[in-house]
Amino acid sequence: MPFTAKRGINIVMNLKPIYLLLLSPALLAGEADVLDVKVFCRPDCTFNVTVKHADTGWDHYANGWEIVAPDGSILGTRVLYHPHEQEQPFTRSLSGVSIPDSIKQVNIRATDSVHKYGGIEQTVTLPSRSR
Repeated sequence: MPFTAKRGINIVMNLKPIYLLLLSPALLAGEADVLDVKVFCRPDCTFNVTVKHADTGWDHYANGWEIVAPDGSILGTRVLYHPHEQEQPFTRSLSGVSIPDSIKQVNIRATDSVHKYGGIEQTVTLPSRSR
């Protein structure tokens, strides 16, 4: 039997309520995306990171972002302690990040309270870090 819109509606209507919970707004908010990164180093680095996420409240919100070295190690973490439902996208900073001179690029990834990772990440080339 071919799939039609009417058949799709019938399938959804026949789902048990437990399955409908899986379609809750908390799950539909998606992952947190990093939209922009500005970095300044003298010699420690300051990162200004712009994040976008469809925060739905305390049940699902962007709860941080991380600076990740090429080998996967975490060089810095910015914790976000509350939802930003009315402020999207938003920019937060992390200062005093010490990065070895041998590292020329880092990845910035945002986290959220449901999916953890999975959104858009940004790779940035670090400016010169004179000591």
